[in-house]
Amino acid sequence: MVEVPGSHSGWTFVTNHARVLAAIADNPNVRIRDIAAHCRLTERAVQRIISDLEQDGYLSHTRDGRTNTYRIEPEKVLRHPAEAGLTVAALLSLLVQDETDRIGSPGSRTTRPGDAGRAR
Repeated sequence: MVEVPGSHSGWTFVTNHARVLAAIADNPNVRIRDIAAHCRLTERAVQRIISDLEQDGYLSHTRDGRTNTYRIEPEKVLRHPAEAGLTVAALLSLLVQDETDRIGSPGSRTTRPGDAGRAR
């Protein structure tokens, strides 16, 4: 099992926008409160990120009562010139866990025999 790091300061490899998008990809009906807790952000920060992603066409949502259902545009190309041609689907394939990799709680990952060198 991969250990989850504690609190953090300084730079990271993944942006908050990517973290929020991955949380939504993992559960299209996820609540903003749950995204915030998972990504260790404020609810307001998550709302701003979702707004950014919707404004640029990476994400949309429909509302049913009090529930939002998000839809990610997997073929949309990433914004930075260094990732020219890479799609949201390619990014999410690295960030989102497969159902078969889950054990118990969200966020826990396992390594199966033969997975050690495999990129996710």
